[in-house]
Amino acid sequence: MEKSKVFYTNLRTKPGMSLLKKLRNLVKAAGIEKINFEGQYTAVKLHFGEPGNMAYIRPNYVATVVDLLNSMGAKTFLTDSNTLYKGRRDNAVDHLRSAMVNGFNPIQVNCNVIIADGLKGTNYAAIPIEDAKYCPAPKIGQAVADADIIISINHFKGHEQAGFGGALKNLGMGCASIAGKLELHSSSQPKVNREKCIGCKICEKNCNHGAITVGPDRKAVIDYSKCVGCGQCVALCQYEGAVLAEWDTSEVLNYKIAEYTKAVLKDKPNFHISLVMNVSPECDCWGHNDIAIVPDLGMMASFDPVALDQACADMVNSAPAINGWIQKDHEPCSCHNHCTEEENEDKFKIIHPDTDWEAGLRYAQEIGLGSREYELVTV
Repeated sequence: MEKSKVFYTNLRTKPGMSLLKKLRNLVKAAGIEKINFEGQYTAVKLHFGEPGNMAYIRPNYVATVVDLLNSMGAKTFLTDSNTLYKGRRDNAVDHLRSAMVNGFNPIQVNCNVIIADGLKGTNYAAIPIEDAKYCPAPKIGQAVADADIIISINHFKGHEQAGFGGALKNLGMGCASIAGKLELHSSSQPKVNREKCIGCKICEKNCNHGAITVGPDRKAVIDYSKCVGCGQCVALCQYEGAVLAEWDTSEVLNYKIAEYTKAVLKDKPNFHISLVMNVSPECDCWGHNDIAIVPDLGMMASFDPVALDQACADMVNSAPAINGWIQKDHEPCSCHNHCTEEENEDKFKIIHPDTDWEAGLRYAQEIGLGSREYELVTV
């Protein structure tokens, strides 16, 4: 397979050459201007960060990319989908407020923010993909599905379930509706937590398959002969009465993320940017962030999200670790006082030993999303 080009710039600056200018130069060198943006609805997919987490991408970087897109005539909007877990981003009202608090607002970034799957996470399009082994028709947030062009801006970091979070994770999981996230995470149909169920009947009224009824005891019951596992009940329940039953393995989760990414990018021009900064051990979905595992390393861009993720992972794994970096158990690393010998080791596997981050890249290459072979071009 032909090598993909991944463009890289370090974080060294000088008078007249700020980090923001370096980012602009990077994406232009990587060829973003080859895309015709004139009059095109352009979704800029990123993670707005759970309030309390300080590792998310600063809005200044995002504004730099948005300004460039706008100058090329794009109809730009920032977007993310609601979360499956209950927090401050599980509905559009709270999600928008969280985005604004973290600086993603029209004043700061020069474009509007649209929550891709709507108020309660139920607005999505099922996008069929050929030869899918796990998710034949991924449930993608409607705003992303309707967009003409997809641009991802990714905070590269560790992830407690996928191993790491990069372009594939940001696109595949981040663009999934709440029902889609259920499909990604769960290996079985949802179940009812009878202790939490209050008998409000919101699940019964909104089940498109007539699979849920609320009995005389005011507890919901799922008829699994009718249930298709769409996750609508999980998305709508405000009391955690409808919940996931069983979680998928890391490998299968990464396979599904790859298929969801393929659906997101299907038939659309796309371009991807990753910032390898504040490489926290876990996702920006947490309301806190741990000490970074490596120093800030730079910024990368590519038309190939697979090559981009591979290049970022390789760079992190070849970098020296920060003194006192934190493992999954939240205890200081016990292998060495300074962890300097962690250079060239698989840091993601050390942090989250039950994950297999390479599984997603292997499968993504297999289904034609891109190549793990890349040429690193320094800008």
